[in-house]
Amino acid sequence: MHPLIRAGLGALLAASLAGCATTDMGTPGDPLERLNRGTHRFNTAIDRAMIRPVAVGYRNHVPAPVRVGVNNFLENLSYPTTIVNSLLQGKVKDTLNDIGRFAVNSTIGLAGLFDPATRFGFARNDEDFGQTLGRWGVPSGPYLVLPFFGPSTMRDGPAIYVDWQTDLRVGDQVDPAVEWSLIGLSLVNRRAQFLEFDETWETAYDPYAFIRDAWLQRREYRVRDGDVAVGDPLEGLEDPAEFEDPGPAEIAPPAGGPPPGESAGQPPDAGAISSETSLMPASEATAGGTLQ
Repeated sequence: MHPLIRAGLGALLAASLAGCATTDMGTPGDPLERLNRGTHRFNTAIDRAMIRPVAVGYRNHVPAPVRVGVNNFLENLSYPTTIVNSLLQGKVKDTLNDIGRFAVNSTIGLAGLFDPATRFGFARNDEDFGQTLGRWGVPSGPYLVLPFFGPSTMRDGPAIYVDWQTDLRVGDQVDPAVEWSLIGLSLVNRRAQFLEFDETWETAYDPYAFIRDAWLQRREYRVRDGDVAVGDPLEGLEDPAEFEDPGPAEIAPPAGGPPPGESAGQPPDAGAISSETSLMPASEATAGGTLQ
């Protein structure tokens, strides 16, 4: 992994962990709320000033088939992370499926630009080291908003570094110029997929609590492989090729957007999770360390 990325992640985590000592209250299950809200405001400012405008331009001027191809390519580069974590979780059948999917899309799919593997019956899975630790019974710890990265937990934040070791978009084997280009493209690609939900997040009574609860529910769903009382809060949004592209004309520029890195964890249904502080206390979501 590029030394700058390693240093940056280490500094961000160190700063976040250092803030624990100065944070003395918060919603039950979110003892770092004061620190998290400050980081949330910082991320939101960065998103409004830089990330969202670029994502809007990308969505408005790049044809949908090209955007789907870009997403397929980036997803394929990151897919070894899913393969490794499926294996670490003891999911032998899924591991074989994931290897087959990666092989087909990397060859017949022209380095992942196309997705013939889905048509051939190789389902797309989504695993990361945070989920693996959760499956192993490692407690999630408090909810934590990382600068630039967005929602996480004390367990899942450091797991990002582990996942990067198997992500072909970053690493010592990748030329730094290519690496940063892929990181930037990945960020814009992901942010553009959620532009249509900006108004939903911003009209929530408490956007911070809305995002926190949605993200925690999503992580719980993923760790438990859907074995939860409620459905996937992001069902249908994980693969841009599978949901209807509203097109540039339907994207209205709101007052601002969610923080960079948090867009991937937002739900489409504002009515599902919104209140003065929370409809699902974080203390309930984090019980048992089964998130992510």
